[in-house]
Amino acid sequence: MSNRPAETDPHQTPRHTGGSDWWRGAVLYQIYPRSFQDDNGDGIGDLPGITRRLDHVANLGCDGIWLSPIFPSPMADMGYDVSDYVDIDPLFGTLTDFSALIDRAHDLGLKVIVDQVMNHSSNLHPWFVESRSSRDNPRADWYVWRDPKPDGSPPNNWPSVFGGPAWTWDGERRQYYLHSFLAEQPDLNYLNPDVQQAVLDAMRFWLERGVDGFRLDTVNYFFYDPELRDNPAKSFKGEKPPVNHYDWQLHLYSKSRPENVEFLRRMRALTDEYPNRMLLGEVGDADQAIELMGEYTSGNDKLHMAYSFDMLSDLYTPDHFREVINGFWAGAPDGWPLWSMSNHDVVRHATRWAAKDSGNDALARQAIALLLAFEGSICLYQGEELGQTDTDLLYSELTDPVGLRFWPANKGRDGCRTPMVWVAQDPQGGFTTGTPWLPVKPAQAARAVDVQVENTASILTHYRRMIAYRRATPALAHGKMRFVDAPDPVLRFTRGAGADALDCVFNLSTNPQRVPCPGTAAITGPSQAAELTGDELTLGPNGWAFLVNDRAGK
Repeated sequence: MSNRPAETDPHQTPRHTGGSDWWRGAVLYQIYPRSFQDDNGDGIGDLPGITRRLDHVANLGCDGIWLSPIFPSPMADMGYDVSDYVDIDPLFGTLTDFSALIDRAHDLGLKVIVDQVMNHSSNLHPWFVESRSSRDNPRADWYVWRDPKPDGSPPNNWPSVFGGPAWTWDGERRQYYLHSFLAEQPDLNYLNPDVQQAVLDAMRFWLERGVDGFRLDTVNYFFYDPELRDNPAKSFKGEKPPVNHYDWQLHLYSKSRPENVEFLRRMRALTDEYPNRMLLGEVGDADQAIELMGEYTSGNDKLHMAYSFDMLSDLYTPDHFREVINGFWAGAPDGWPLWSMSNHDVVRHATRWAAKDSGNDALARQAIALLLAFEGSICLYQGEELGQTDTDLLYSELTDPVGLRFWPANKGRDGCRTPMVWVAQDPQGGFTTGTPWLPVKPAQAARAVDVQVENTASILTHYRRMIAYRRATPALAHGKMRFVDAPDPVLRFTRGAGADALDCVFNLSTNPQRVPCPGTAAITGPSQAAELTGDELTLGPNGWAFLVNDRAGK
């Protein structure tokens, strides 16, 4: 199609795509299929559109893509309610289209990771339809069913993440079924070995089709307390209580159960049957996510790596980053993290942090430099390489059940899910020739790929340079990370040791900062608002620099 921008990048070095540890230190790119590229004009992104735009991801310098769900679904939660684990939803295309996508990605040196939503299925999945039909059918125990209390109320006090109780009454079976999320997303019963095997069989189907790994949704939700004990309440100590009543409990019994670990070992054993494949887990737990990330990735028999929502929070402070990163490595010195700052579930970081900051592109440039300087693997979310901000939507434009339920205190996730913009002057940003499922607004269209791709000062160009710099710099690619004492709001750490060591210094504020740099030092690589005079580094608003000096690796 004629509106595809030309892209070249002189800064790239060859990506690491071979070997069983290709994922270690990799930069992944999350694609939200509904919003990446629509090639058939129905207003919803599709697999042919993704395939056509993979050059953009490859030229960015990424090592692979993570595809949010593309499986058949009624779309009650935009694909996170799966009704068939071994097919493609017609909205997105066909299995043939998926094979073409994998072939093109691999030709470009990109790995392909697919989302596996295995804690729950759709209530229209044939498994659930059969399960609810009676109490004695072959799949009667494939979901979590319980009788009501004597007064007809739910079996316990567990809430749903999306509001209301985690139990819905079913008149067919005259029992309640458990759903950690929407009522349309009943939880599978992993205490049943047949369920475990069915899930593993579905994973094998995609491994046979050539996927390079899985992103496992809500990986700590698989098991629940068989006794269904009530969760205890949290204490807010005079703080304003959360908007969502789900956050009023300590979820000791409804998720993050010890039984989870053994099933992760079964998943890993299956994955290890296929060379060079990878498991990435999403850990959703506000109270112990970092500890669980460590537990789930330690050793060589569970997940290869995991991520949590800790870096997807509103906190952009040195103390927060130190606490999260040190907490992970202390709990799992042989584990591996994946760090990200935005995804399809949270307000984009260019908006989230700018509310407390300058609100200009300096923050976006600093954030990616900081992220790529961390030890671990990295995931970018589509559009962040454009400095994209959250879209301000009207209630009438929403589709997300979270926003529809909790508006206006929580406007939901649609603001970060609006279409990718490719062509600034196109009425729909080059995303579709039809009416997009979420609107393309001027503030987002102004940041389109075609106006940034040839601009040497653009955020897109900066992302390319930073990814190339990370790959070409041994300390950032492989070096150990160690924090260095520095006064707020400065975050300082070293990567690597010896002659290759880097001193990484970031001013996480809009106020200029002076940082002592005794010894022999010099700025190297990309930097922003940084000036080294004698033994002192001056950093302007959101300034940062990488230094080589005679003390960095000691």
